[in-house]
Parts: sequence; C-alpha cells; structure tokens
Amino acid sequence: MAAYRLTFLLSGLCMGAWAPLVPYARSRAGVDDGALGLLLLCLGLGSLVMMPLAGILNARKGCRFTMHVGIALVLLTLPMLATTHSFAGLMFALTVFGAGCGSVDVTMNVQGVMVERATGRSLMSGFHGLFSLGTIVSAAGMTALLWLGATPLLASSVVLTALVAFVLTAGRHMLGRSGDEGSPIFVRPTRKVLLLGVLCLFAFLAEGAILDWSAVFLSEVRGVQHSIAGLGYAAFAVMMALGRLSGDRILLKLGSRTVLIGGGLIVMLGFLMVVLATDWLWNLVGFAVIGAGLANIAPVYLSLAGAQRTMPGELAIAAATSLGYLGILMGPAVIGLFAHATNLSAALLAVASLMIAVMVSATRLVPKVSRQRVH
Repeated sequence: MAAYRLTFLLSGLCMGAWAPLVPYARSRAGVDDGALGLLLLCLGLGSLVMMPLAGILNARKGCRFTMHVGIALVLLTLPMLATTHSFAGLMFALTVFGAGCGSVDVTMNVQGVMVERATGRSLMSGFHGLFSLGTIVSAAGMTALLWLGATPLLASSVVLTALVAFVLTAGRHMLGRSGDEGSPIFVRPTRKVLLLGVLCLFAFLAEGAILDWSAVFLSEVRGVQHSIAGLGYAAFAVMMALGRLSGDRILLKLGSRTVLIGGGLIVMLGFLMVVLATDWLWNLVGFAVIGAGLANIAPVYLSLAGAQRTMPGELAIAAATSLGYLGILMGPAVIGLFAHATNLSAALLAVASLMIAVMVSATRLVPKVSRQRVH
C-alpha cells in the first residue's frame, strides 16, 4: 500500500515543482503574459498527446512501466526548465514535461481505481490528498530554498532526487497491467461521462490557474519578490490537501450536492479576495480559500463517473480524468492569452465565473439526498 500512496505523493511533487519556477523562467526568457500563455499551451499539448498513450501503456505494459516513463520525462526536462533562457528551449522542455506529467497523472488515477476495487475500500479522496500534499512539499520546499539563495537548478534537484529514490525503491512495487486480457483499450465516452469530464475540466482549470499564475500575480501585480511568490500556490495546496484528506467525512455529512454548490461559492469568494484585496497577505488567504472550495469538487465528479452505468466505471473515470486534466494543463495558456488582451485580474475573475456551471449542474447530476461513495 505504501507504493500506491507514494505514487500520488510523487505525482504531486512533479506538478508542484513547476509553480515556483514560473517567474524565473519568465524573467530569463523576457516574455509577457501572452507569450507565457503560449509556453503554457505547450505544457498542455504535451499532456494532451501523452494521456491517451498512457492509457494504452497502462493496459498493455502496466502502471509500473508507465509511471517510470512519465518520471523519466520529468527527470529529463525539469533541469531545463530551471536553466533554459531561450523561448524555443522552454517550449520544447514544457512540451516534454507536460507529457511526463500527463502520463504520471493518468497512471496514478488508474492505479487508484485498481487498489480501491482490490481492497473494497473508498481510498481515492485520501490518495488525492497525498497528491496535494506532494504539491505542498514541492512548492513550499523549493520556495524556501529559493528564498535562502539557492539557484532554481539546485532547488529543483531536491525533487529530482526524490523521484529517483522512488523509482529505485517503492516504485518497483507498483501494480502491473490495469486491464484483463481481451478487455477494450478504448470505449467512446457517453454524454453523461463527457459532461462530468467537462465539469472536471472547469475545476482543474481553476487549479491550473493557481498553479501557473499565482506566483506571477503576486510578483507582477502585487510586487512580491520572486523568491517568495510561490507562497500563493503553497497556501492553496495546503487547504486543498486538508480538504481532500477529510473529504470522506465531509461528503458523508453534507452530501455531494451541498459540496458542489458550497464549494463553487467558496471558490468564487476566494478569487474575489485575490483580485480585490491589495495587501498580498490577504491574497494568500484568498488562495487558501480557493483551495478549500476546490478540494472535493473533482473527486465528487470522479465518483459520479465511476457510479454511472452507461459505460464501464474504470474507463469512465479514465475518460473524465483525461478530459479534466486538460483544464489544469491547457487552461492556464488560455488565461495567459485572456490576460494579454485584458489583464490578469480580469482573467482570474473569468475563471471564477466557471463555478456557476458547477453549482447549476449540481441539482441535476446529484440527487438531493445523495451520499456518494467517494473516489
């Protein structure tokens, strides 16, 4: 079980490592919001290409092989993201880095479903809590090292060391093939699963906005030093981790509908605090509020995808997850282009408005008295 939990923790380390590096990469390349958005689009495109390939690799080669492929891509490109000055070099590095993160993200969720089914226990919410914990350790740890004077390369080397240690130890005990012999590799998603995937995309887009733009917002809009600008994402990730680690109890007490509606309202409140409060310390509080509201929205949608009967649950979860992660990987690029046309504050408010769809759809997707089994 330790290997399965570490899979989610290490996935969080990969994702969180990029957030503190964004202001440094932007300064080295000398790019504006629009150009940074194009760079982030490369991150999403790399993941978009790799996610379906990761599904095939999981079915044919197993989770262990696919996870190691994803980690190898991260190991290759994270040092480049910490040192490259050219725009073209960053485009290449972010594309391959996105492919690695996409492979890791799909694989951790596929293995999470496999472990749940093997044990007969609801574990996914806690697994995702460990993913959030990994982003905290990575973002906060690298931010602390940068604040103490470490170079971006030295700070990122700590994450690289942890990834190598995982591959050489617990990574060898991951599960093998994710499917039975003769099982279909792909099934066309149904309308309901596609809707759940789009709603996951909205939730993950808000998460991606914080991942890629919180440090930029604090440094460029509020004038915070680059070395501590990663605190915004760290505050967000702390509250998201706490919310997910307690997600099973919250859903049992309040129900899925209340979590979706209440979470959407809390997320919108957090974005308003970030945009309207001029003191950067209050901005940190706003980022934390966003994390609390977002924490269990995506897990509810994944639970609904697994519970529907219009297509196999495991394939439905994989489809919803793949579509949802496009939000966290491609959404920030769209935010950059929107910010270039208007400003970053307006772009963040546009992201907050997506929570209206989350709240409105909750009444149709979730029965009023539902107490969903949480994934």
